[in-house]
Amino acid sequence: MAEAVQSQRRKVDAIVPIGVVSIVLMMVLPLPPALLDTLIAMSMSISIGVFLTALFIESALEFSAFPAFVLIATLLRLSLNVATTRLILLHGGEGQGAAGSVVEAFGRFVVEGNVLVGLIVFLILTVINFVVVTKGAGRVAEVAARFTLDALPGKQMAIDADLSSGAINQDTARTRRRDLEREADFFGAMDGASKFVHGDAIAGLLITAINLVGGLALGISRGMDLGKAAETFSVLSVGDALASQLPALLISAASGVVVTRSATGEQLGRALFKQFFGRRAAVLITGGILVVLAIIPGMPALPCLVLAAGLFLLARKLKNESDAAAAAAGGARTLEGGAPAKPSAAEELESALSLDLLTVEVGYELVAAADAARGGTLVDRVTKLRQEIARELGIVVPPVHVTDNLELPPCGYRFLLSGNEVARGDCMSGRLLGIDGTGQASPIEGDKTVDPAFGSPAVWIAPRDRELAEALGYTVVDHATVLATHLGEALRLGAHRLLGRQEVQHLLDVAARKNPKLVDDLVPAVLSLAEVTRVLKNLVREGVSVRDMRSILDALAELAPQTKDPEQLSELVRERLAAQITTRFRGGDGTVTAMTLDPRSEAILRGSLSEIAQGTGGALDPEMLRSFTRRVEDAIPAFAAHGASPLVVTAPDLRRYVRAILERKLPQIVVASFREIEPSVPLRIIERLTLT
Repeated sequence: MAEAVQSQRRKVDAIVPIGVVSIVLMMVLPLPPALLDTLIAMSMSISIGVFLTALFIESALEFSAFPAFVLIATLLRLSLNVATTRLILLHGGEGQGAAGSVVEAFGRFVVEGNVLVGLIVFLILTVINFVVVTKGAGRVAEVAARFTLDALPGKQMAIDADLSSGAINQDTARTRRRDLEREADFFGAMDGASKFVHGDAIAGLLITAINLVGGLALGISRGMDLGKAAETFSVLSVGDALASQLPALLISAASGVVVTRSATGEQLGRALFKQFFGRRAAVLITGGILVVLAIIPGMPALPCLVLAAGLFLLARKLKNESDAAAAAAGGARTLEGGAPAKPSAAEELESALSLDLLTVEVGYELVAAADAARGGTLVDRVTKLRQEIARELGIVVPPVHVTDNLELPPCGYRFLLSGNEVARGDCMSGRLLGIDGTGQASPIEGDKTVDPAFGSPAVWIAPRDRELAEALGYTVVDHATVLATHLGEALRLGAHRLLGRQEVQHLLDVAARKNPKLVDDLVPAVLSLAEVTRVLKNLVREGVSVRDMRSILDALAELAPQTKDPEQLSELVRERLAAQITTRFRGGDGTVTAMTLDPRSEAILRGSLSEIAQGTGGALDPEMLRSFTRRVEDAIPAFAAHGASPLVVTAPDLRRYVRAILERKLPQIVVASFREIEPSVPLRIIERLTLT
């Protein structure tokens, strides 16, 4: 049985190459009229079959061979054009049947032998194919290819997130990734295939012109009078043009149907009927308008009334189906005794235990910002935010659940991480937020506030003042942007809380695809998954990206024999990532702007650490620490003047201590050691901090 299947498969595999070679040979080998008729009929039947297949598929990938099919069908039509041209020019003087019965039928019966009518019909078909169908399908294919490629990283990250959360298994994820790749390849190929159809339309015009001019010249050279030559060769040329243009139009229409298939998501006939006739009110109104048209003098009353009656019957059928569906839905919600169906106790407990890792809750006036049906862009912005954080920090942010909360103020919102509130804010109804990022913008009418994400001065302004505010130097954003920006900063500050063992294992699995030996040698042979997780959490907590997983794992494999302490490993890995940290803070002039501690303050901190290690005290005066934190906070505006991000650079042995002092009051301040700044990069010191 298997051998028979293999034999059948080999035969099928050989058909296409032989067929393509035969198509090419038809351009140079003479064909008898009978065989040419058969091939033209085959071309028409193939075009009709392709068009019907395009109508019945539910997904573009169901016809993934369509781009190659377009090329082969175009090549077949052009070969038939060349073969027909050869017969017309060689034997056209023998009569209008010299090029075959199909060409004669199109030239004589379809346009009744009227050459002018035939040419006009041919030109109209060419315009429809070339200007309308082909151009539109090509544009759709081009845009679809571009959008598919742009959305590919986000879709892949969504698959990775579903895989890491356990929603899908490895096989399902692999299948989805393969489908994404096929979809991108398909629309890219369709963008190129549309050029085949475009060129075919131009070739049809040129071949018809060659047949007309060449046939007329050959007919006269063979002794035919001008009128007879014009009549014979014109009819044959027009017949050939029409016989080739109809299949071309069907293929063009099929390509348009295929590239627009993703918009419906189901078989085209069902989609059209459901969406066009699915609104009973629209059907009734259309029927009423037809009745009014039938009453108008001069209008054809009978067709209008017949159509109106059909629409009224359809509306009645839609009402019956709607009532039946509502009754079925109601029956499904009730038990046999008539009581509403209730979830079991186990289902209620499981529902109560479920907890979304990330949740955005909004007041009822902010629901419109999250509802795409009402023009809200919050969901799209959150999707882009997840992609941005993945590129910035190298972690996969899980899907964000957006919901309303009536307990919040109407324009209030809050962010929950594992059910715990991490940030909240308020928007002003019907207003836009104008942010004064420089602190130097001119005053404008509105309610003063601060930007919830960065704490910059801001004003809630009326929408009519948007252009004025932008002219004065404000950055004007809507409610969705306010929420998305605030959420982004909240996620960056709490990104380490998104990393658990499951998420780290997923990152290791991704790294193992390119560096399997490195991952296998490190985990769990040298370090446990828990220890690697702790190191990665420490890095992400301070904004260090773990995207370069190869360098991090290399460093851990080299350093782990010296120490297994995750805190020490984190510090040593940071030093190995000096190039990344330096690039993050390097300004446009190639320097790193930072604050440092004066030598006396460093000595105080080292003494404190030594006493703490010996267990003899060492705690610093709280007032001294508060004063130190205020000095750091007062120096932050100086960084904005240099276009730099706030940074404190300390000695390596003091970095963690200084970070611990600042992180509670100033979590956005980055503390790095001198070893984490590349020696070749100049360091600009704008402030020397003191503890006294």
